[in-house]
Amino acid sequence: MQKSSKLTVVVAALSAAVMSLSACGGSSDTASTDTSTSGNTDQVMSVYGCEPANPLIPTNTNEVCGGNPIDLLFAKLVAYDDKGKTENEVAKEIKASDENKKFTITLNDGWKFTDGTAVTAESFTKAWSYGANVSNAQLSSSFFQNIVGFSDLQKKGVDKNAQLSGLKVVDDKTFTVDLTSPSSVFPTSLGYSAFAPLPDSFFKDPKAFGEKPVGNGPYKFESWTHNDSIKLVKNDDYKGVAPAHNGGITFKMYTDTEPAYADVQAGNLDALETVPASASQTFTTDSSVQAYNKAGSVFQSFSFPATLKHFELGTKEGTLRRQAVSMAINRKQLVDKVLGGIGTPAVDFISPVIPGYSDSLKGNGVLKYNKDEAKKLWAEADEISKWTDSDKLTFAYNTDGGAKPVYDAIVNQVKNTLGINVATNPIPTFSEFRNSITARTMKSAFRTGWQADYPSAENYLSPLYSSAAADGKGSNDGDYKNSEFDALLTKAATASDEDTANESYHAAEELLLRDLPSVPLYYSNAAGVAAKGVKGFKMNWKNLPVYQELTK
Repeated sequence: MQKSSKLTVVVAALSAAVMSLSACGGSSDTASTDTSTSGNTDQVMSVYGCEPANPLIPTNTNEVCGGNPIDLLFAKLVAYDDKGKTENEVAKEIKASDENKKFTITLNDGWKFTDGTAVTAESFTKAWSYGANVSNAQLSSSFFQNIVGFSDLQKKGVDKNAQLSGLKVVDDKTFTVDLTSPSSVFPTSLGYSAFAPLPDSFFKDPKAFGEKPVGNGPYKFESWTHNDSIKLVKNDDYKGVAPAHNGGITFKMYTDTEPAYADVQAGNLDALETVPASASQTFTTDSSVQAYNKAGSVFQSFSFPATLKHFELGTKEGTLRRQAVSMAINRKQLVDKVLGGIGTPAVDFISPVIPGYSDSLKGNGVLKYNKDEAKKLWAEADEISKWTDSDKLTFAYNTDGGAKPVYDAIVNQVKNTLGINVATNPIPTFSEFRNSITARTMKSAFRTGWQADYPSAENYLSPLYSSAAADGKGSNDGDYKNSEFDALLTKAATASDEDTANESYHAAEELLLRDLPSVPLYYSNAAGVAAKGVKGFKMNWKNLPVYQELTK
């Protein structure tokens, strides 16, 4: 899910994964699960959950505790399959014109909300306009910023019912979208929860709706007992591509994954999408659970400030030293020894589960451990500007996120390979850590990470490395600015198909591999467990169980 900072989700994932430096790997890369769906299709399945931060409104939910139920309650124009492939759902057709600046969207017939009212074009245009309107203070407002009229809805005092001028209803089944700039990934992004439709009842009483939402997804809302559970039941009227194979899903709320794991072992909880640190070495061989451990969509890295002495962006010395540090890190050893196998060494800036991923990009050797080459590059940099005994390279991380073992290991590897003064720079809290990065007062390399909002290479590249997202205007924390990179993103945005767009994204990634505004480390694995007897347990591109396929 989109966050004010993507590191919020990375903190949780990392905390569950890191192990002591003396730990040994032993986890399997394959899932020991029964993926058949021959169980009881009337059975209600219990899964791990947590108390949502806000009422269950699609445009005001940007965290997983509320986002997971919302994704089951609302069908969007498009859906993502387990591997992140996009397919039409409520949409019958999404037709692009004007080089991907205008889209005509036609809906399929027969879609209804669970209150019996029809899903129409206006169900989308009004919902999106509500989400974009600053007077409604919706957390996911930024997702609509490329639609014409967004800036008008951001003006102080705007009528809360004002609509996006770039949305035009043609008839009940058709509407058009005008964008301010081309976007070949716009249709893909429409599967994100912020783009869900809303029934008329929402606009009459948004507060009441948030406690008892009415959707059009594979499940319908039954009850929400705060700090205890959210209960969903199968929606028999659902007409989409991912129907429920069970009778319902109950999200049981936990504040700690340790008791949740114990409940899976005891058969009191059917599925858990994470693994507590205490079980990360043993869960794949634990005979009391079914385990899943494969590469996921969360990308882990560290970045350098653009002006950090000896590592300045755009300078030959800075490039050589960034490459040397990257090649001084043994990612496989990091994953095996520190993460207990709950990770996969990175070879690009995206993720193996995202369309557009490539393990054969030119220049990806810079992400492979090579002691001799690292020392050679470091020596070449010394010929430009000598690294002295008084110089020190430090790596910052927040200590409340479980990252200490990872960065202790990185420091040891870099120190041993390059023979330089290296240390960690632990910062007590996540808020202090992020504030220093945002204020550009950070004077060391620092931990970064990303989880995609939708399955596209664009979502891993544009927010993190485009010039428009630098200087505090987005998530480009390393202030990388490269006009050639930006041009490739623009070229991809006007591409006629995904394969053509990905060619441009690959070329853009090859520039990143050369310049290293951030240094990819590993992809956090999708790691979870199910109780014995559960059928159909697997995890999707979002590192979540495929809830609809769980039976027993």
